[in-house]
Amino acid sequence: MAILLELWANALDAGRWGPPDPTAALARPRGRLTVPVYQSAMATDHPLVRLETLALIAIGGFAGSNLRFFTLGVFGEIPAVLLVNVLGSFALGFLVYEAEYAGLVGKQSRVVFTTGFLSSLTTYSTFAVQTATAGDPLAVLVIVAGNYGLGFTAVIASRSVARRVTAGTRSAPGGETA
Repeated sequence: MAILLELWANALDAGRWGPPDPTAALARPRGRLTVPVYQSAMATDHPLVRLETLALIAIGGFAGSNLRFFTLGVFGEIPAVLLVNVLGSFALGFLVYEAEYAGLVGKQSRVVFTTGFLSSLTTYSTFAVQTATAGDPLAVLVIVAGNYGLGFTAVIASRSVARRVTAGTRSAPGGETA
């Protein structure tokens, strides 16, 4: 069933509305991304499709930036920035690995979450300013190690979660079952 869904999705992505090409799944290596996750969903040239995508990104951005603002009010600046960056790293990692292992999240939804919500939720610029203005070398070390170390750990953890969530839907890298 998963192969049939993949064939149909490939046919839709190729712009064909007819029956899927039965050889399309064979040409795609299992467990590897053939199209970057960050590729724009605006592949269609119709102005309404682009407008819809831009509106969805704006809605996602509105939600992400407001959640960050709320988090800043609840936790204070340094802990809030660390929290949103780590949660954003986990969520983006999950979406990347979900695309690699199963690809069940649609292109439009992926754009809303990555380009809209997560890019507005996370903040590299505030992290950089906090680091530059911390003054105390120990504070600089804690801020940098916290953001990068916990962010990287969150991405690795999201890979494990994506494998478990998508288990049985498709082969994982190396041909083993996810």
